[in-house]
Amino acid sequence: MPVLSVHNLSMTFIEQNLFTDVSFNIEPHDKVGFIGANGVGKTTIFRILNGEVSPSSGSVSVAKDTKVGYMQQHACTHPKRCIYDEVLSVFDYLKEMQKEIDSLSLDIESGSEDIDALINRQTLLIELYEREGGLTYESRARSALLGLGFSEEDFLKPTGTLSGGQMSKLSLCKLLLSKANLLLLDEPTNHLDIKSVSWLEGFLRDFKGEIIIISHDRYFLDAVTNRTIELEHNRVTSYEGNYSTFIKKKEHEKEALQNKFKNDMREIKRIEGIIEQQKRWGRERNYITAQSKQHQIDKIKDQLVTPDSELETLSFELEPERESGQDVLMCYDLSKSFENNKLFDNLSMHIKKGERVFIIGPNGCGKSTLFKILTSQCDADTGAVRFGAKVDLSYFDQMQNDLDLSKTALDEVYDAYPQMDLTRVRTMLGSFMFKGDDVFKKLSNMSGGERARVSLLKLMLKRGNLLLLDEPTNHLDTASREALEKTLLNYGGTMLIISHDRYFINKLANRVLYMDESGFTEYLGNYDNYLERIENKESEDIKAEDTKEKPKLNDYQLQKQQKAEERKRKTQLKKCEEQIALLEEEIESLNQQMNDESVISDYEKLSEITENLEKAQSQLDECYELWTELSE
Repeated sequence: MPVLSVHNLSMTFIEQNLFTDVSFNIEPHDKVGFIGANGVGKTTIFRILNGEVSPSSGSVSVAKDTKVGYMQQHACTHPKRCIYDEVLSVFDYLKEMQKEIDSLSLDIESGSEDIDALINRQTLLIELYEREGGLTYESRARSALLGLGFSEEDFLKPTGTLSGGQMSKLSLCKLLLSKANLLLLDEPTNHLDIKSVSWLEGFLRDFKGEIIIISHDRYFLDAVTNRTIELEHNRVTSYEGNYSTFIKKKEHEKEALQNKFKNDMREIKRIEGIIEQQKRWGRERNYITAQSKQHQIDKIKDQLVTPDSELETLSFELEPERESGQDVLMCYDLSKSFENNKLFDNLSMHIKKGERVFIIGPNGCGKSTLFKILTSQCDADTGAVRFGAKVDLSYFDQMQNDLDLSKTALDEVYDAYPQMDLTRVRTMLGSFMFKGDDVFKKLSNMSGGERARVSLLKLMLKRGNLLLLDEPTNHLDTASREALEKTLLNYGGTMLIISHDRYFINKLANRVLYMDESGFTEYLGNYDNYLERIENKESEDIKAEDTKEKPKLNDYQLQKQQKAEERKRKTQLKKCEEQIALLEEEIESLNQQMNDESVISDYEKLSEITENLEKAQSQLDECYELWTELSE
């Protein structure tokens, strides 16, 4: 039985229709990724599910014993209360239970009347108190605070002194510890560093209830969810599997739908030609044939599904104006402190032409400060920075300090590049999704995502050959992130990027630098390679503690094992190549059949061949992927 059912929800604001007839169920143990472009209404649906707003039409049903939890419910309203006490307020019901248990103990000790009833009541309360986690709630509160990035020293800070990001983390902490068993999480990884996000992933994987998550963090969704619901074109579609599985399924569905639409339109056109011919002949039987053929067209049109138009997203190319030398950026023994707070020390790196280097590390370790040193916005305490020959620097600031918020989007870009005519500027803004009067909108009235697009446009127009990007995917929706990834993969220059977006790092990085107060630790490859090295190191540390050493393979055994693995690989490669040859023959045969006159006139036969062709093509794609892996 579903724990939550959504029936035909529709929402209209003034004349804007956000979504229509949205329906879905949340089943027991579901952990759902709820995705869609910015502004399509995902947060509005959360507010409807939580009872904050009423839909224009439709209803929401929540199963008995299901308690819905939403971050906004756990805002901090006591600015003088310290962080630790604020979190413990979630367990006020357990504190009250403990007070009653203590009071009952005193009554029992004093020999009050009805002592049997008092003992029974106390026994029931103690059992309930232990079942509800009364013996562990303080340790769970500490664990959650530390896991989400608060330090022991932070525990006594008044909540009124916290930044917006810290307040969001505290609200999330309270939600996770609450009695809610259906969690609505809206961008829960915002303001968390990678270590805290990993802790949150583990917590949510172990969570016994149900979860719906709005997030642009695709790596996070892959790690936590088992279903994906997409809100697009004012309606929802549900897919089994995490984000990466959803992307593959959606792409296959889209391709199959487009192929079927093309084949159906081709068939309609062919039959229309027959009808026109029959009408020209003008005999009675020709009119009967034409009428029969028209019925065929009507039947095809009744089941014809027109593919949805592509959603608008970023569309741009990024190319350096000139090439740099081989040595692009060198840093030697940099250090930086603010008063008694040391950010980093002994920080050195050497960036070569064409590298895509990512810097990761805990919040507050000085990553953004390093970029400010590299861009001469502040000085290092010690050390030196050297740029190579012909290096042209382009910098993306996550705080968007390069923007004048009093200007419109058009003025911001035109003033930065006055050599461009206004028509060209408007065309470029259009490729960054600013259409019509959007170009006259003031930056101060824009969302973070819109401002990020203006900053990216200015970055593109600068045409530098060294990009310093500080959290470039923050504020961007999933489609825009993927467009940015595609652009950067085709970029011919060098990149140094700060990011917490692990999916983004995996797509682009060929080197990862982990930053802490003692400098950099280097890992070749992407984020998964970094993670594997960390896990291997931890495993090696555990083995080092074990006094019993496992016997090592001698050279002969090792060579024997390697030869056996190589034989196995070659056998698999040969079978794969044979399968590819068979599939290519099958596809060629099916294509020939589709051009056969007898098949073209048989709609059912044509549909069957089209389906077999799509299946064979999908199998061929899988074989090519396997062949590539085995060849490498």
